[in-house]
Amino acid sequence: MLELADIFRAYGPAYRQTYGDRMLPRHTQALWDIEHGRTPMLGGACYYCPQCRAYQYSYHSCGNRHCPTCESDRADHWRNTQLEHLLPVPYFLVTGTLPHTLNPRARAHQKLIDDLLFQTSADALQTLARNPKWLGGTIGLVGVRHTWDRSRGYHLHVHYLLPAGGIDPTTGAWTSSHPKFLVPGSALRTVFRATFRDALKTAAPELFAQVPPDTWTTTWVVHCQAVGDGRTALKYLAPYIYRVALSNRRLVSLDHGTVTFRYKPRHQPWKTMTLDALAFIQRFLQHILPKGFQKSRETFPVTDPPDPIPAGQLGPADPVRSSAADPLMRRKIQRTPAPRNSPRDAQRGHVQRWLGCVAAHNTKLYSVSVGRALLEPRPLPPHLTTDTNQKYT
Repeated sequence: MLELADIFRAYGPAYRQTYGDRMLPRHTQALWDIEHGRTPMLGGACYYCPQCRAYQYSYHSCGNRHCPTCESDRADHWRNTQLEHLLPVPYFLVTGTLPHTLNPRARAHQKLIDDLLFQTSADALQTLARNPKWLGGTIGLVGVRHTWDRSRGYHLHVHYLLPAGGIDPTTGAWTSSHPKFLVPGSALRTVFRATFRDALKTAAPELFAQVPPDTWTTTWVVHCQAVGDGRTALKYLAPYIYRVALSNRRLVSLDHGTVTFRYKPRHQPWKTMTLDALAFIQRFLQHILPKGFQKSRETFPVTDPPDPIPAGQLGPADPVRSSAADPLMRRKIQRTPAPRNSPRDAQRGHVQRWLGCVAAHNTKLYSVSVGRALLEPRPLPPHLTTDTNQKYT
């Protein structure tokens, strides 16, 4: 099966030679990590079965969050954590998209524009939600930033999952919206555009002067739809948190300096696109996140209502704790890292498949740490003892 790392190993050196003087440090790091993941350059471990005298090297993964091989299991953990905090109310999915005239500036000033996108889109939603004409309450938001379209081109937008209701800022009581209507889309587009324009003008006046003037007069794309209890929407958003723009399963072929991958247009069957290898790498690297940037952000109103919030106001569902000490929507999301098995546990789980040894699960396996200096596999030393943590470099 073709992997992204295979393409990077084949054409990464040529890409660095062509664009090395213009590459961002995070692009250089991601390219190197994915290129050398699960190779002798990162070290690893060797497992040995003394019964059949078989051994297998297993090298460490790169651990880069943009590697499609290393981030396959964390999306489910994020989704399960968010599911635990869903309220028994209807939910809405709101999508705010920046116009394409801003994309070149967004790529060149990624951290600034991404932060402004989160800040201004959330402020626009909160402004309309606090209006008594629509909801009259402060809402909670779970936002996910997304940078690619279906063909994996640059397309910056943000998704928000929010409940059909909020906290009244004066009484602390829960106030519900209509299950099919939250705020008017036309007003949300106008407020979002004006808020982003003012924030960009204040934060970066020189960058604001470079934006084409018609950007602030065109209609921005903002979409708001009801999504039931929110579970399906979380399933849709979860892959964007810990997965990358191009996964290995979308790659079709690498042939004579071109890469072919699959993509699915909206309401159409799957299609393929063929790009020059260097153009393919460039398309992938433009989605690399700034260092330390959080792809998802949560905002919850913090209030101390004088009286407990009756669970009956939320509609028939599971019992909800409600008290002054633990008010609705003040539930803190525990930012616990996704559980990861140690490399040794993962390797032992597959050692029988690697060694092809039926006795592997019934025999004490010897594990030898392989240092980074070991660039070529070599047989285990004959004096290997029962110590399962011997150093071997």
